[in-house]
Amino acid sequence: MTSLGPGAPSVPGTAPEELDALLARFPVLAPPVSTAGAAVVIVLREGRDEVETLLIERSVRSEDPASGQVAFPGGHVSDADGSLAATALRELEEEVGLTRSDFIGDLRYVDTVLAVRFGLKVAVFATALAEEGTPPTARSEEEVAHVFWLPRSALSTTRSIERETMRGPSEVRATVFEGHVLWGFTRRVLCQFFGVSTDDAYIGPVFVPHSPAEPDG
Repeated sequence: MTSLGPGAPSVPGTAPEELDALLARFPVLAPPVSTAGAAVVIVLREGRDEVETLLIERSVRSEDPASGQVAFPGGHVSDADGSLAATALRELEEEVGLTRSDFIGDLRYVDTVLAVRFGLKVAVFATALAEEGTPPTARSEEEVAHVFWLPRSALSTTRSIERETMRGPSEVRATVFEGHVLWGFTRRVLCQFFGVSTDDAYIGPVFVPHSPAEPDG
């Protein structure tokens, strides 16, 4: 359970503060690969004062439409993947060196969300890094330039920045943390995971967590 000490930042959003309660809202499911083209994982850990989320900054590559962007660990479905959960776990190991044994329990299925800019359905999972879990590191320089942990309270502060969008260069809402710019799909999903209201374009309803009274199935 996260314990906020004196002077700790306020925790934004309507979602629970405790890590286990955050995950308990979602079922343990492994949807078939036919239902989405990619899978990503919201990896959480107990920070010093609050829950933190693992994010990556993608390497700059001309052939990558997400070049240089902040994102969740994850990637496209492979023909050999038996489920979207398998896709997520494979990509976690390839990108940041994490395996199933590094997590507390199984992946929780959050939802399948449309990444509007890429016209791609993305399965979103969530899990918690075990205290004795392997520290994540950038495993592939071609794909991942940096890994970092974003504290939940960082979502409280937003600013307008210019980014290339489907409509050309536009002002978008973003969270900037230690030089990393979080915007678009990743910020939208993370804000809704923590119940933080946003005025991002294309926000819409992304997912509705299970209430404690609802069965996981």
